[in-house]
Amino acid sequence: MLSPQTITIVKATAPVLQEQGEKLTRYFYTRMFSHNPEVSPLFNPANQSGGTQQRALAGAICAYAANIDNLEILGGAVELIAHKHASLQIKPEHYPIVGENLLASIREVLGEAANDDVIKAWGEAYMFLADILMGREKELYEESARKEGGWTGFRNFKIDRKEAECGIITSFYLKPEDGGALPSYLPGQYITLRLPAKDGQTTMRNYSLSDKPGLDYFRISVKREKGLAAGAPDGYVSNTLHDKMNIGDTLEIGPPCGEFYLNIKDRHERPLVLLGAGVGVTPILSILKTALEAMPGREIVFVHGCLNEETHAFKGTVDELALKHPNLKIHYRYSDAAKPGVKREGQCSTGFVDSALIETMVSKRHADYYFCGPRPFMINIYHGLLKWGIPGSQVHFEFFGPRQDLEQAPQPNEEQRRAA
Repeated sequence: MLSPQTITIVKATAPVLQEQGEKLTRYFYTRMFSHNPEVSPLFNPANQSGGTQQRALAGAICAYAANIDNLEILGGAVELIAHKHASLQIKPEHYPIVGENLLASIREVLGEAANDDVIKAWGEAYMFLADILMGREKELYEESARKEGGWTGFRNFKIDRKEAECGIITSFYLKPEDGGALPSYLPGQYITLRLPAKDGQTTMRNYSLSDKPGLDYFRISVKREKGLAAGAPDGYVSNTLHDKMNIGDTLEIGPPCGEFYLNIKDRHERPLVLLGAGVGVTPILSILKTALEAMPGREIVFVHGCLNEETHAFKGTVDELALKHPNLKIHYRYSDAAKPGVKREGQCSTGFVDSALIETMVSKRHADYYFCGPRPFMINIYHGLLKWGIPGSQVHFEFFGPRQDLEQAPQPNEEQRRAA
C-alpha cells in the first residue's frame, strides 16, 4: 500500500498537474523518444502528432493524482489501459523506461514545485500503479496463451480474402499461416496488426474484429485514412493495407484484446441498442451478429450513420439480417443530402444519429447501449444518454481518444459531418 505521506503529496500536486498536464506529457514523450528510441514503435505517430496521446496521458495522470486515495474509482481505466498494453505487447522491462522519463520530466517541467519529496512520492506512486498494471497484463497474456488456438506475441496470418465493402472500407479475411486453430474472442474486441514502418522499424495499429466469433478466420474492415488532423501523417497503415497487401500476403497479428464487448451471459429483457458511425460500425457489427444468435427474441435496434450511400459499408449484410430476424429494427442515417432523384424513405433518412432518432426506434429509453464512431458522434451520443439518466452500467462504448474528451460539449452538426 502507498504510505500516507505519499498519498498526501501526490494529491497536493493534482492542481499543478491539471494546469501543466499537456505541457508535461508533450515534454515526456519527446524526452523518452530521444533517450529511449527503442520504445517508439509501441506508439502511434498519428496520435502523437495530433496530440491525442499526450491528452490521454495527461488526463490519466491527473485522474490518478486526484483519486490516489480511492483507486477503486479508476478500475475501469486500469482495465482499459491493461488491455491496450497487452495488445501492444508491453512488458515489465518497459515500465522502468517510462518511469525514469516521467519522473525526470516532472522535475524538469515543474521546476521548484517538484522537490525531492515530490519526486520520491511520485516514484512510489508510479511503481504502485505499474505493479497493478503488470499483474493484470500478465493475466491477459496467460489467458491468451491458455485458449485453444491461442498464442502470445505475434503470429503470422495470410490474407485469405480481400473485399471492398464500400468506396473507402475494405475487409481483410485472415487465416493462420500455420494452419492452426483460432482462439475464441468476445464480440467487440480488436486485434493488433504489426507492419514494417517507413523508418525501418515497425508500427502497430488496433483493428476491431468485424465478424462474429467462432469462424475459421479473423476479419478486419479498414477505412482508408486520408487528410488527418493538421500536421499528422496520412494513414500509413491503412493505405498500405489497401494498396499493397493482397491475397496470400503475410501479416503479423497479436491476440484479441479489449474491454469493450457484449457479454452474452448477461440476460436482460431491456432492448439492446447498437449505434455505429462510419467505420466505427465494425465492432458493432460483430456484436449484432452475436446477439442475434445468442439472444433470440430480444428487442435489438441497429443504427448506422455515415456520409452517404457511397460510403455505407455492410448494408447488404444488415438488410439480410433484418429479413431473417423480426426482433431486429434497423435504420441508416446519412449526413450528406441525397443526390438528385434519390429518395430516402423507411429505414433511411438524412441527418445525424441523435437522441430523437433513437427514441423513435426503441420501446423504452432504459436499454443497453453500445456505440462506436468518430469523436463528435461519440460525444453527442454520450451526452444524450446522460440527459436521459441511463445508468453507467448500461452504457458501453469504444472511444479512440482521451476519455475526458467525452465530457466536452456536444459537437455541432458540421463537425459531425466532417468526421463521419
